[in-house]
Amino acid sequence: MLTIICDTPGKLSAIERERPTRGEGEVLLRLRRVGICGTDLHIFTGNQPYLSYPRVMGHELAATVEEAPAGSRLSPGDVVSVVPYISCGHCVACRKGKTNCCRNIGVLGVHRDGGMAEFICLPEPFVLKAEGLTLDQAAMVEFLAIGAHAVARARTQPGDKVLIAGAGPIGAAVAIFARSAGAQVTLIDGRADRLDFARAHLGIASTVRLGPGDTDELATITGGDFFDVVFDATGNPKAIERGFGFIAHGGTYVLVSIVAGDISFSDPEFHKRETSLLGSRNATVADFERVMAAIRAGEVPDALITHRMRLSDVPEKFAALTDPHAGVVKAMIDVA
Repeated sequence: MLTIICDTPGKLSAIERERPTRGEGEVLLRLRRVGICGTDLHIFTGNQPYLSYPRVMGHELAATVEEAPAGSRLSPGDVVSVVPYISCGHCVACRKGKTNCCRNIGVLGVHRDGGMAEFICLPEPFVLKAEGLTLDQAAMVEFLAIGAHAVARARTQPGDKVLIAGAGPIGAAVAIFARSAGAQVTLIDGRADRLDFARAHLGIASTVRLGPGDTDELATITGGDFFDVVFDATGNPKAIERGFGFIAHGGTYVLVSIVAGDISFSDPEFHKRETSLLGSRNATVADFERVMAAIRAGEVPDALITHRMRLSDVPEKFAALTDPHAGVVKAMIDVA
């Protein structure tokens, strides 16, 4: 089967591997769509903290079932979405139902080979039937679930003033579900094209361009109070540190993105606000189900997909996705 492997940062190869054989309790999937996200771009550029090379990337996956275990809830031909966070089921986090931050987690495309291939075998609990969804929609469930999980972590309430730093796919996912929770959403980003996209396709009227005067603009939007909840989706340590200054007194800061290094903040400012600081990692099956219900209800725009390529074209075309001038929001690989 055709497989795309990232040999080292900046180098992708198309290779042939044996088609996998299904083990006990596993489902054999024919990959159909692979969404490309910031994690994949960071792997390609050498900025992903949890990874060793070589690696088959790809964790935003839509597939159809080829083979399933006897008595399975899945049948050949079913369209499915994949939960790519393979959890152990017995560590302290799993025992609490927090499988998204399993101590022994193996994330597809990061800790173990992912879905930039024609077939993959996975344990059945991590394969969800995506009834009523298209292949494109099924491939978008994972990154949308990260946004839904972050909004749930923050316990976002109707009327909350919410700031999302970073208007890429994860920021867009947070915006969709923060609005669904009844929040008043503002997006800040340095790229005008992404803010334009958010206004045109996500219905986010309140956007701020990063630059001189942006703090005053954010203060004006909130009457000087700043934001009940701030989400960082930038993956930039300086942006994360700056975000502490945008939190209202009694507010919450949710770090959705991750950086390979330390961050720092002013302890007196942190304490006088009684800030709640939260990490938000991955998503749970419940988040996936929430997202699939939202897609079926028409709450998620299909316009999020802006670029496409075939699996065989990935080595040649992938690098272009890292160019900000390409205007990529969500790129999608058509596998078959």
